[in-house]
Amino acid sequence: MITDAKDVFFNRINELYQRKTPFFFLTDYHGRQMEVSSLEELKAESGEGAPDRPRISFQSPGLHFPADTLDNHRTATPDRPLKWQKKPITYEAYKCSFDIVSEGLQKGNSYLVNLTCSTGVQTNYSLAELYELGQGKYKLLYGDQFVHFSPEPFIRIDQDQISSFPMKGTLEENELTTLNDLLLSEKEIAEQFTIVDLIRNDLHQVASNVKVESFRYIEKIKTNQKNLFTVSSHITGTLRPEYKDRPGDILKAMLPAGSITGAPKAATMQIIQAAETHNRNYYTGVWGYYNGEYIDSCVIIRYLENTEQGLIFKSGGGITSLSDPLLEYQEMQSKVYVPLP
Repeated sequence: MITDAKDVFFNRINELYQRKTPFFFLTDYHGRQMEVSSLEELKAESGEGAPDRPRISFQSPGLHFPADTLDNHRTATPDRPLKWQKKPITYEAYKCSFDIVSEGLQKGNSYLVNLTCSTGVQTNYSLAELYELGQGKYKLLYGDQFVHFSPEPFIRIDQDQISSFPMKGTLEENELTTLNDLLLSEKEIAEQFTIVDLIRNDLHQVASNVKVESFRYIEKIKTNQKNLFTVSSHITGTLRPEYKDRPGDILKAMLPAGSITGAPKAATMQIIQAAETHNRNYYTGVWGYYNGEYIDSCVIIRYLENTEQGLIFKSGGGITSLSDPLLEYQEMQSKVYVPLP
């Protein structure tokens, strides 16, 4: 019997969870690059004779790894002004992708499509320096490959309770007269309704008593360039008995994250494949950990990747039938930032 590599990944998560062994997991958007390691295995990589910097460093609201870096991150301050030059794709190039998405929406193949792009970036800071200085709810430094600072949780599992926090809707502070500009936007409301419905359906695969605890709450994000406001919702459920000790099976059912695909998921992913001109790679994938008590995870957004062509920042946004291409192009660019103090 041939075992699929994805099944090995999900089964390994199940095994470590059932043994109460803390672990870290990571998958790219397509599920082609996946890894899971116990935290002890990751610590061993940083032992005697290992490189000065761990291959993987991450921070979340509940865990910092490696733990001895916490004090450094608390006290780190920039020692020089950040230089941050963006080289976005042209509006004409973006419009070509947008038109493909619009056609799919008009045909009724999707109600919401998350369209993403790559922006070239030049900066005087290394990925490691940005990680040390950057502030984010979740952040991960993955060797010299990428760094990201995500404000968006994916799923949290605590005993038999599962929660998800889809984020949809972003505006710059200087674009707002009042917060109602964001809360009352017809386009943003439609986007949030669609994604909440998708996540509810995803959760129904593995849980009962699925309900929306909070619909469209606002959070403020400070960046190196400007302040942003984002809108999220909070959805919960009670895991079905067959999933209570099998978080790998839960992830298998729910990946990729609905907030970075759209609805319905399968058809929307086909539109994304036709419209996008870059490889998402780890961008819009998911990473998370089990600390011996609960599982927490996040969507990999606000993502800066080291490539042969230089540094690339990947960003995007949800497109609906109400979307204005110029505003969506501007939103895509507004998300190209690092959250430095």
